[in-house]
Amino acid sequence: MIGRIRGQLIEKAPGQVLVDVSGVGYEIDVPLTTYYELGELNDSIILHTQMIVREDNQLLYGFISISEREMFRSLIKVNGVGPKLAITILSGMDAKAFGHSVRNNDVQSLVALPGVGKKTAERLIIEMRDRLPEFGSEESDMTGKSHDSLADAETALVGLGFKPQDAARALSQLEDKDASVENLLKQALKALT
Repeated sequence: MIGRIRGQLIEKAPGQVLVDVSGVGYEIDVPLTTYYELGELNDSIILHTQMIVREDNQLLYGFISISEREMFRSLIKVNGVGPKLAITILSGMDAKAFGHSVRNNDVQSLVALPGVGKKTAERLIIEMRDRLPEFGSEESDMTGKSHDSLADAETALVGLGFKPQDAARALSQLEDKDASVENLLKQALKALT
């Protein structure tokens, strides 16, 4: 099992990277949340990986953080969610936003993700609810209001028609994350337009 890769980033495209490790190039599928955090070509990177072996192929999935990889592992345990859909989910929203959607039974946010229908969203909420304490509940308790404001602002941006990953990226780049939802929206809209 390959659990982590450290090497030189030699190719980079949305959804997939090629990492050179001592002369061996590893093709690694990555969610967009990881893709946007990677450096430039020829930078040294570390990816936490999950290898999936099938009858006809072997696939390597990479994540910028251990918690993102653990979320992927939990997602693929949900009935009807395979590795591709799990990567799509993690590409559309980060682990915190996903946790917020599950805790608040927010089917609409999950249905907005490509490939996730209403039944799959409901199944995700039911099956992932018990696994969520592992993913950021301490963080949401520590950040309190600002986490809720950010999550509410992201939900509002998605409701306005922005892609979840664009909304999350715009909000993550704001300096004052403790602002009210209204102020967060104003700042994010300026960045997005």
